[in-house]
Amino acid sequence: MHHQQQLNPWFSMWTKPRATIQQIIDNNPQHLVLLLAAIAGFGEVLNRASFKSLGDRFELPYIFIIAAALGPFLGIIGLYIGSFLFRWVGSWLGGEASTQEIRAAIAWAGVLSIWSLLLWVPELALFGQELFTTATPRIDASPLLAVTLLGFSIAEIILGLWALVVLLKCLAQVQGFSAWKALGNLILSALVIVVPIMLLVFAFIALV
Repeated sequence: MHHQQQLNPWFSMWTKPRATIQQIIDNNPQHLVLLLAAIAGFGEVLNRASFKSLGDRFELPYIFIIAAALGPFLGIIGLYIGSFLFRWVGSWLGGEASTQEIRAAIAWAGVLSIWSLLLWVPELALFGQELFTTATPRIDASPLLAVTLLGFSIAEIILGLWALVVLLKCLAQVQGFSAWKALGNLILSALVIVVPIMLLVFAFIALV
């Protein structure tokens, strides 16, 4: 009998997301799920800190302390809320996955985001505090630094898009969907949150 080769999910998730997540589900759907969500949450808070120019108010070490304190908590909460929504909304589309299987899909798809944390090492070495500030005098003064930063930004966008594709393929695999149907699952789940909030906002504005 031909024994199927075991995939290493840290690497195979990049190119074989469906086969990888199926192997994880078959072996142990709880494997490292919370740890992965915690690390991904840390990365997400760092990205937000950069986007929101948190460095205007805090020194670099404090930004990392904030990310280390908040990130894992938010990552795990997000995982549970996300998996509940995907499971609930996906069931309307005929999805077959349990909440536990969807948690595994979300967490393991996050491996790509975790790998992309390595980009912070050269970025911090090159740009330092200016990654998190509105004013960037040192980068502005150096065309080479500016072009390098642009290169990192493009790489991050490409990585982010591929991470989304991998998430859709993982979600599709556990739900028994096509990737397009998984995209529908994702969009509908977002709308389930967004639409009630928008309605509340409009109602509040109308009352005021």
